Amino acid sequence: MHGVLLLDKPLGLSSNQALQKAKWLLRADKAGHTGTLDPLATGVLPLCFGAATKFSQLQLDADKTYEAVLLLGQKTSTADAEGEVIETRPVPAITLALLDELTRRFTGSQTQVPPMYSALKKDGKALYEYARKGQDVEREARHITIYKLNMAPALDPRAQAAIKIIVSCSKGTYIRTLGEDIGEAIGCGAHLGSLRRLETGGYTDRQCVSLPVLEAMSEAEREACLLPVQSLVAAFPSVTLDADDAGRFLSGLRRRGSPGQWGPDAALVQVFGSDPAAFLGSAHVTADELIPGRLLSPIEIQDMLIACPSPSSSPAAPAALAH
Repeated sequence: MHGVLLLDKPLGLSSNQALQKAKWLLRADKAGHTGTLDPLATGVLPLCFGAATKFSQLQLDADKTYEAVLLLGQKTSTADAEGEVIETRPVPAITLALLDELTRRFTGSQTQVPPMYSALKKDGKALYEYARKGQDVEREARHITIYKLNMAPALDPRAQAAIKIIVSCSKGTYIRTLGEDIGEAIGCGAHLGSLRRLETGGYTDRQCVSLPVLEAMSEAEREACLLPVQSLVAAFPSVTLDADDAGRFLSGLRRRGSPGQWGPDAALVQVFGSDPAAFLGSAHVTADELIPGRLLSPIEIQDMLIACPSPSSSPAAPAALAH
């Protein structure tokens, strides 16, 4: 089984718990997720099965969009609603002028110190392991980019006042830290009341399936929910190779061409064979060379052609790519 399942991760489950549930429902042997979502968070969680796991790193590096509610006036030990309240302060008037100022201040390139309650590792241990023992370890600030930030007043019975934010950001951005920083900029403190991932790497929550819906499906219906492996690289330019070049490419050999034939230098591309019209893997372009990256095996290609045959291909055709 090879493909990508877009799961709408439910509240309360870790990413790994959601993965294991989906893996069991699909009776898959090999699976992995594309970056963790906190148990508090819901939304887009791409799950990779079979050959798709080879390309999951691309989703880890992808830009993302989140929707969150910030509860103002209280800081918590975890910077979200699951932690203990450690500080309470009065909340000033939340005006549109203030929100406009905050939007400008927190949009663009900036540095951010990762939270203690995160999966980042220090000396081989996740930061949250230190945090659960009451230890605070030094963390280096990281460069992030907030591409777009929308803020609006919100109503929430859990807080004196609340703000709803929608954030489009680079990899490595922690929304709980952004929420705390916004709270400090207002002067009252804040923590996350809710968090939902709306989009990651071109996948949106409108494409997702929930676990209850997946459970109610037949096995064939579940498998039909899988997007093709190449959807993980769909945002990149494509290169098509003839049969001879495709076979050598799958053997890990660089392919030479005329300058610019494969695309601009340092570009990441998706690579297809022309006969059969099969996805072969990814590559990088340097000068006049196509340098293999993550590659599918002939067996994986055959499996995918059997599952989704093209008019010009036959199940046995990928064997010709192994020479």
